[in-house]
Amino acid sequence: MVNDILNEADSKMHKTVEVLRKDLATVRAGRANPAILDKVTVDYYGTPTPINQLANISVPDPRMITIQPWDKSSIKDIEKAILKSDLGLNPSNDGIVIRLSIPQLTADRRAELVKTVKKKGEDAKIAIRNIRREVIDDIKQVEKEKLVSEDDAKKAQEKAQKLTDKIIKDIEDILEKKEKEVMEV
Repeated sequence: MVNDILNEADSKMHKTVEVLRKDLATVRAGRANPAILDKVTVDYYGTPTPINQLANISVPDPRMITIQPWDKSSIKDIEKAILKSDLGLNPSNDGIVIRLSIPQLTADRRAELVKTVKKKGEDAKIAIRNIRREVIDDIKQVEKEKLVSEDDAKKAQEKAQKLTDKIIKDIEDILEKKEKEVMEV
């Protein structure tokens, strides 16, 4: 009973960390990363479609992303979607391939991105703490219903806290790594 609660908490916490990782991958650092295009959707025949489902995306060098649409008629739509996104990139196309040149980040932009990274990290930590609170409430409920002993409930709460501490530490490590990446010149 208590193990099921803890296993579910572990699963939820790890999913939260994965969501954070994916979210941070879309934050543009100083070098080319195709993941920055993950949230950009193109109006393709009336349907919002992710770029990676319309084209081959590659990184030929650290400051360049190339997008080669499978359907050449969608090149203008892809270009428009990139311009409308909040990436701040100007696409250039030669009719076959769209090239995105990743400019050096200014110090102000880096500081802004670090704030964004920290906010996403704080949101993830809050989500983890909410999961911990729910788990402890569930354990107390099970104890109240006399389905587990007081000692077992206490141990389970300690395990929940240890798991929370470990996950929060993982999040801090992820954030530290991303901040270094953003601050790299």
